[in-house]
Amino acid sequence: MQESDLRELLARFPSVAQGHLPTRIEPMPRLGEKLGVDLHVKRDDQTGIALGGNKVRQLNYYLGAAQAEGADTILITGAVQSNFVRTTAAMANRLGMECHIQLEERVPDADEAYRENGNVLLDRLLGATLHHFPEGEDEAAADAALGELAEQLRSQGHKPFIVPLSANRPPKGALGYVEAALEFADQCRETAPFDEVFIGSGSALTHIGLLVGLRAIDDTTPVQGVCVRRDRDAQTARVTQRIDDLASLMEIENPVTPDDIRITDDTFAPGYGRMSPAVEGALSDAARLEGLILDPVYTAKVLAGLIHRAEQGDLTGKRVLFWHTGGQPALFAYAGKLTAK
Repeated sequence: MQESDLRELLARFPSVAQGHLPTRIEPMPRLGEKLGVDLHVKRDDQTGIALGGNKVRQLNYYLGAAQAEGADTILITGAVQSNFVRTTAAMANRLGMECHIQLEERVPDADEAYRENGNVLLDRLLGATLHHFPEGEDEAAADAALGELAEQLRSQGHKPFIVPLSANRPPKGALGYVEAALEFADQCRETAPFDEVFIGSGSALTHIGLLVGLRAIDDTTPVQGVCVRRDRDAQTARVTQRIDDLASLMEIENPVTPDDIRITDDTFAPGYGRMSPAVEGALSDAARLEGLILDPVYTAKVLAGLIHRAEQGDLTGKRVLFWHTGGQPALFAYAGKLTAK
């Protein structure tokens, strides 16, 4: 497919087109030298709305669909320290919509900082209405609870729109990263191609959008998904399904082969939202060598995965991109764990 054809295809989907885009690609020379890698970072932490992050690109399409349906209220569910819900509240405010957030219990032994600081503090500052859900690993039940809340709001005269969590809804948010693939391809033409891209793989929409977008324009750059939510086998199944769902949504033949789906869980343990020595090391290296701030839940795990591969010698001499998806507000929720060292 020609890039112009893909742009025309994306234009068929409603979008609110917010954010500071394109984001920069910057070198990481000091950490790269330590690892023996020509290392760069894609700064999607600088998308510009409520401290930025990858969810801005996804929400452009979800909120575009909400506007097209005449919605006045946005509903979303996520972890207590979810970056997605924080960004949703901010973007809903910009569009004059109310926002209801459902916070799920996903992280064990959460302390007061986790429950009150970071993204939760910003959710409240943004004026979102907060609700709580006791489970953290039941996406279908979380979406069902959100559906019940939507019915209550509908009975009160509101027009709610649900930003879905579970994998049984069309992955409209992934269109934001199909668009990002075009942006990335443009940037590579101005500089040089990359031998590999490392990106977080959780809900999988960022991962699959980038991968489908690149393969749709015959760009074969390897995309390494790093697990942040579930183990490799479970994530592989999810990514495979969601790629099919995205191709169906776009009404194109699936351009991704099984060999294109590269997923590692080498730095996932001990689980979602929980730190390890590798994650703490990645946080420290990024900050002290590059002045780059990461978060413990997503980006530090991704960089830790990259570092692990580099230490095995797999990336020596290669030109490698770390895709920074934001999430820094969550760092403040881990203050006790970080300062206790």
